[in-house]
Amino acid sequence: MKKKRYKLKDMFKDAYKETKRSSLLVYLVLRFLVIACMILQIIHGNLENALLCILSLFLLLLPSFIEHKLNITLPNTLEIIIYLFIFSAEILGEINNFYGIIPYWDTILHTLNGFLCAAVGFSLVNILEKTSDKINLSPLYLCIVAFCFSMTIGVLWEFFEYGSDIIFKLDMQKDNVVSWISTVELNPLNENKAIIVENIDKTVMYNKKGNELAVINGGYLDIGINDTMKDLIVNFIGALTFCFFGFFYLKYSKHDKFIKNFVPTKGRREVPEVIKKKLSQSKDKN
Repeated sequence: MKKKRYKLKDMFKDAYKETKRSSLLVYLVLRFLVIACMILQIIHGNLENALLCILSLFLLLLPSFIEHKLNITLPNTLEIIIYLFIFSAEILGEINNFYGIIPYWDTILHTLNGFLCAAVGFSLVNILEKTSDKINLSPLYLCIVAFCFSMTIGVLWEFFEYGSDIIFKLDMQKDNVVSWISTVELNPLNENKAIIVENIDKTVMYNKKGNELAVINGGYLDIGINDTMKDLIVNFIGALTFCFFGFFYLKYSKHDKFIKNFVPTKGRREVPEVIKKKLSQSKDKN
């Protein structure tokens, strides 16, 4: 009986499954859920959400694209978190309104974003240092760069939200009802001194013709500054958390498994020994 030839393509497919089995499973499940969501949105005639689903499908391909184009390896844990982050932000957050339904959903995602972006900034500089004999950075300096990278990404995102609200009249910078304000504008003496207006119970809005537009019960409608600053603060906390662990990883224990789960490395993913043997045997037979 003729033996079935073990093709080279099958070997690398097995190698991929062996090394990325968990992240591949998460990717396939989330991809199926996004496609199902997209079909439902098309059936309901919501083309805007359907386009958001298509965007999510492209974003889910981002980790694989980065690995192949930049010749780096993403740890399974980091890759899975990226997949879940995209799904949580776009599908659950935007389409299913988890931002409005679940308290602190936006806060959790922005904190995680700060942590992940610090990991990316950390990795970029760390990989550069390892591939150059002329660069020798201290752990503190590397962590400062990672922290600044994360905060810059956070600020750019807030710029994007503000721009979307101004240009497209969205509400990405979520409004909040507050019961007090500190303002110079309402100072009766026209002095450059803030006065505090407390215990605001209701705000009534009118147009120029005197017609009532809306009534806000419980206080005054803040138009996004609280949301923006809260997002930047939790981004700060996420970035600082990673840099804390990253510093001790570089300074004392480079074998720390916790940080290794979030730090990409230069080069392709290591192929398991069992696949290497099969590949070697196949070459010998040929």
